[in-house]
Amino acid sequence: MSAAPGGRTPATGGLTMEVDLAMIEDAVLARMRGEFREMPGLKLTARQARRLWGLDAPICDTLLDDLVQAGFLRRTPDGCFVRSEMRP
Repeated sequence: MSAAPGGRTPATGGLTMEVDLAMIEDAVLARMRGEFREMPGLKLTARQARRLWGLDAPICDTLLDDLVQAGFLRRTPDGCFVRSEMRP
């Protein structure tokens, strides 16, 4: 079944799976940014990040990479993630 304009499926009126996933991804990214903003000095390994946000490895790694690409996070020499503006 194809989606109608606006991302809604005609039969159910619900959002399509693609739109739902994008909304979830945006919400998780906002939560990740919020944690780093609220806790200055937060330094997480990928494993710690997965545990903190309850994400599986491929999804968490992708989102962390997105935040690095956006310039919000950076990777430290030991592989941890910190806010980009934080320097050793």
